[in-house]
Amino acid sequence: MPGSSVRYLPAPEATRRSVPGSGQAMSYGARRVWHDLLADGYRCGLYRVERLMHAQGLRTRPRRRGLPKDQGERSVIAGNVLDRQFTADSPNQKWVADFTYIWTAEGWLYVAAVIDLFSRRVVGWSMQAEMTAQLVTDALIMAIWRRGKPDALLHHSDQGSQYTSEQFQWLMADSGVTCSMSRSGNCWDNAARESFFSSLKTERVGRKVYRSRGEARAEVFDYIERLYNPTRRHSTIGYKSAIDFERETGVG
Repeated sequence: MPGSSVRYLPAPEATRRSVPGSGQAMSYGARRVWHDLLADGYRCGLYRVERLMHAQGLRTRPRRRGLPKDQGERSVIAGNVLDRQFTADSPNQKWVADFTYIWTAEGWLYVAAVIDLFSRRVVGWSMQAEMTAQLVTDALIMAIWRRGKPDALLHHSDQGSQYTSEQFQWLMADSGVTCSMSRSGNCWDNAARESFFSSLKTERVGRKVYRSRGEARAEVFDYIERLYNPTRRHSTIGYKSAIDFERETGVG
C-alpha cells in the first residue's frame, strides 16, 4: 500500500543481508534473523526464513556441546615413548600427529596432520567428512610417500580410536614405525601438534564460516602448503620457516 512501511520478503536477498558478516554468519539462527527482518520492516514468517536459509546453505554453528565425539573402540594402547621430548636431531626421527574439525554449512570437515619435530614441517595431511581410521591413515601414507620409508621413526599421537585401530597399527608395523601415545586426558603429552592446530585456527579458519567442505579444504591446503611450511616462521627453529630450515641443514 502507498505510504506503508511494510515490505514483503524477497528471496533470497533479504535473508542473506540480515545475517552478520562472514566471521559470525553461522552463529546466527533463523529466529534471530527473522526478528531482524521484522525490525527492518519486512513481512515474513519464521518458517519462510528457515526455508530460505536452508536453501542458501546457511546453518547455525553448533554450540560446544555439539562437537563431535570419538565413540570408537580402542584396540591397541601404546606407552608414552616420546615423553614430551619435542625436539629431534634429524628429520624423520620423531613425528607427531593429530586431527581437528572445522565447521562448514555442509557439516564437519576433519583435518589430520603429521608434523616432523625436526623442522615443524607438516609432512602429511588428510581431510575427510568422517572421523575414521582412514583419515589418519591417509595422512601417514602421505608423510611416508613424501619423506621415504623411515628408519627408526617414532610416531606419537593420542589414544583416539583412529590411531589405535587395526588399520592404522598395521600400516605403522609394516613401515617399521614405533608407536607412542599420550596418556589418557593429558594434552601436554602432544603439545607440539597442538601448536600447529592452534595456529591454523587463529591465523586462518577460526572465525570463518565456509559454505562447503570443498571451500574449507581449499583454505586448509593453502595454509599448509603456501604459508605454514614455506613461509611461516617458527620460534623453535630460530624463526625460520620449516622449508628454509630443512634447506639450510641440507635436508630440503
